[in-house]
Amino acid sequence: MNSVDMTMASVACIGECMVELRQAQGGQAGQGGGLYSRGFGGDTLNTAVYLARLEVKVDYLTALGDDALSEEMIAAWNAEGVGTRRVVRLPGKLPGIYMIQTDGKGERQFFHWRDSAAARQLMSLPETDELLNSLMSYDIVYLSAITLSIYDAPGRERLFAAIKRARLLGTRFVFDTNFRARGWPDRDVAREVFAVAFAAADIVLTSTEDLLALYPGESREQLMARIPTPELVFRLAEPVSLLRFPGGTGEARAEPMSKPVVDTTAAGDSFAAAYIAARLTGSDPGEAAQAGHRLASLVICYPGAIIPGYAMPPKKRHRPATTRQATK
Repeated sequence: MNSVDMTMASVACIGECMVELRQAQGGQAGQGGGLYSRGFGGDTLNTAVYLARLEVKVDYLTALGDDALSEEMIAAWNAEGVGTRRVVRLPGKLPGIYMIQTDGKGERQFFHWRDSAAARQLMSLPETDELLNSLMSYDIVYLSAITLSIYDAPGRERLFAAIKRARLLGTRFVFDTNFRARGWPDRDVAREVFAVAFAAADIVLTSTEDLLALYPGESREQLMARIPTPELVFRLAEPVSLLRFPGGTGEARAEPMSKPVVDTTAAGDSFAAAYIAARLTGSDPGEAAQAGHRLASLVICYPGAIIPGYAMPPKKRHRPATTRQATK
């Protein structure tokens, strides 16, 4: 991937942000009562925030209500440097809610209330065509399987058609397989949608955790063979990523942890942000995966999806930009 000018609006993240209720430190899952703090989060929104912190200009594409919580979200995204010009506001609608509980090892469990959330309507609005036509103005369109799970079948078809049009003009499609079974009517539907996404993607970010949930019992080789995309990052259960890219393969291994794991929320989301940011600035897949592991290793040492700004790694000077090339 050629490096690009980081001052342009280079990434469109599509998905859903929800109200986050996070279990207070010291509390344990299963205990009655307890305190929760309120924040905002969602997998692709988390990635958008980390991209902005890594000095990538990014817009978030979603739908929100006209309520006070939606206003707080918009204000928070603007404060982080995430572009909100593509956010559709729906009168009378509300964002979804999710609650995080973590065990003593930092592993998390999620509970969701989102069936009538505004974001689910994004692919069936009067503004949808304009929104989808805007995708061709970005260098990268990033979304996850969770994004795809909130739309109905016609909505997914509209989105994939728009991505295919954008790719003809040089936009790259990055698909993150963040799979959550509860978001799909059944695994057969999910497998069909994943196959379409794999065929359309330029880069796939995936993991054994995601794929074994869809294709139980398959080997690493079988799982990777299901993904025809030219660039693949396959995260293993241990902190290692297997890489496949035009002209070669590789492996990226995370450095040993020096701090205790507090909360694994957004580990994959932050990995995706660092990987995309590094690839946009000319790093090769191995370097980008190392950047992903470094940021994810920081994120899991803090509670919640978004870590404090002071905890972010030092910023690096970007490489010179080159012109984006259209897909042949």
